[in-house]
Amino acid sequence: MSKYKKTDFISSMKNALRGVALLWKSEKNFRFHVMIGLFVFLLALILGFDETDLSILVLTITIVLLCEMFNTALEFSLDSVFKNKYSKLVGMAKDISAGAVMLSAVASVVVGLILFGNNLLG
Repeated sequence: MSKYKKTDFISSMKNALRGVALLWKSEKNFRFHVMIGLFVFLLALILGFDETDLSILVLTITIVLLCEMFNTALEFSLDSVFKNKYSKLVGMAKDISAGAVMLSAVASVVVGLILFGNNLLG
């Protein structure tokens, strides 16, 4: 018997959706990334990207959003554990996490330029 409460699928989905809603409400950068991702995806549909290019685009957008989600989860967790008190190590961890978001965003721009370039020029 586990000390953790077993939840059913519906409860797990509700918890996950609550987390996404919290992220949407609290994180301006997440909202920005979602809006840019939707715009880019719709533009790709209008331009007639094939299934492979659309799949690459969706995966790339998803990676950026996941990095933003993990960054926010790490920030909330560290703020909770350290009760919002300054710590050099916490600051370093947050900076590294933010760097992961930035790296994924830069990589997504490069992927976007390649995909859109191929579809517009090819």
